[in-house]
Amino acid sequence: MGSFSPMHLLIILLIVVLVFGTKKLKNIGSDLGSAVKGFKDGMKDGSQEPEAATPAAPAVAAQVAAPAATADKTTVDVEAKPKA
Repeated sequence: MGSFSPMHLLIILLIVVLVFGTKKLKNIGSDLGSAVKGFKDGMKDGSQEPEAATPAAPAVAAQVAAPAATADKTTVDVEAKPKA
């Protein structure tokens, strides 16, 4: 009584296809696949960064000490306007 049979799963799958459509399900599947791939790549990069980031830490501290010198090259100053 508490378990699903294959027939129940097919009926649920049919309802999902009718509600969302095959094109939208295909897009959801590809988006999910690319998200999983990006997560795996991020995990690989995250395990390699601490070795490379250790020597670069003093350079980051130097940039924090003098932000005005480097801010002109990388920062865009924009003023927000209220909606009319």
